[in-house]
Amino acid sequence: MMAASLPLSTVRDLFYLVAVAGFILALKGLGSPKFARRGNQLGAAAAVLAIAFTFTLPTLRHSGKNLVLALVAMVLGALVAVPVARLVKMTAMPQLVAFFNGVGGGAASLVSIIELLHLHSLGLKPAVYVTAEVLLGVLIGSVSFSGSAIAFIKLQELITGRPITYPGQQAINAVVGLAIGVLVVLALVTGNIAFVFVLLALALVLGVIFVLPIGGADVPVLISLLNSFTGLAVAASGFVLDNNLLIVAGTLVGASGIILTRLMSGAMGRSLPNILFSAFGAVITATGGEAGDASRSVRTGTPEDVGVLLAYARKVVIIPGYGLAVAQAQHTVRELADALTARGVEVFYAIHPVAGRMPGHMNVLLAEANVPYEELKEMDEANPEMSTADVALVVGANDTVNPAAITTPGSPIYGMPIVHADEAENVIFLKRSMRPGFAGIDNELLYDPKTTLLFGDAKDTLAKLVAAVKDA
Repeated sequence: MMAASLPLSTVRDLFYLVAVAGFILALKGLGSPKFARRGNQLGAAAAVLAIAFTFTLPTLRHSGKNLVLALVAMVLGALVAVPVARLVKMTAMPQLVAFFNGVGGGAASLVSIIELLHLHSLGLKPAVYVTAEVLLGVLIGSVSFSGSAIAFIKLQELITGRPITYPGQQAINAVVGLAIGVLVVLALVTGNIAFVFVLLALALVLGVIFVLPIGGADVPVLISLLNSFTGLAVAASGFVLDNNLLIVAGTLVGASGIILTRLMSGAMGRSLPNILFSAFGAVITATGGEAGDASRSVRTGTPEDVGVLLAYARKVVIIPGYGLAVAQAQHTVRELADALTARGVEVFYAIHPVAGRMPGHMNVLLAEANVPYEELKEMDEANPEMSTADVALVVGANDTVNPAAITTPGSPIYGMPIVHADEAENVIFLKRSMRPGFAGIDNELLYDPKTTLLFGDAKDTLAKLVAAVKDA
């Protein structure tokens, strides 16, 4: 009875409030691998609720043309997104996240511009604060769009993943930044819409030159930061449209993204400015080359010998990395862990915060294989136990166990906390070759006398280890 007497706008705002509560609870759930799936489902349900009540807006209810366009856009989006999400390989998930970030930022930028054009078409001169909101949405959204595009290209290895620098880079960055500042002032003072389009072009350039110098182990932090940018752009477009839901949802994404970015930069032992700007004006060169140091020998083994070692160990720590995703070996590594557990061996996974190519990459990968959440230990929890481990089994990881982060000042990863695989009694490396990790530097742990290398595809090697453990 009460609901029937309320204006439709009030009812819509109430359900928007319910959706916002769902978003907050979803973020809470995503903070734990155990509840991440439930949090994701709750967030999706809240989004469906919000979209449903958005169709009660007068601009959609009273305009058949707008309603048709909105429905067509949703259908086209679903036709693209559903197959991509279902068919994408786990190795390409970071690229997909970068792609979605860019699309969101670009959409927010376009919405801000279109709303400004709409106001001008009605002969209205927007207030200064409205123009400021448009400029903010255009600037942040465009930087997110072009920056995410470059991140996608790097992750797809269409260009080198290492920092790309060029002569006069700092000067060019300063000129672009100054020009953007001048354009913002001119647009606010004059109200001339032409300045907004020039700002759009320069913001796209800024996104490119912002991301090019970032590479290697810094890419996961970059993805998180760009996600935050997209959230802020959506919030800005919410102000332009006077839509409270977009304002709150965008702010939640922006705030959670920047918190995650700070946590990840802390996990790497570096400040955020150092991650974003340390490559400016200099090219970081790798040591050891593409195939390691040819003048030094490593110890190799056979799956049969390593299988026996694992079968009679007391404690085995599995340290996953991007190579596990490349080989799609998450189910096989879980099978190995189950085989060891059946023999009474204590097994757990040591998860580095920036292992893989995006935040939480390894957690998502292992959750896909239904690895018990209790067996996943974050780096800070796992490291105190490394010295009591009989075997550290490194599957596709390199940079996150590289002692150069502690012992080699000047290294691109120096200062980054690592999983202390070197403290285990035995170290087993599963690698395709002696090529360095994503940071492009050699790993001294490969040459340690207690390290044994198993070369080959990780999935095939793990399958052989499972058979050897069962036969031991």
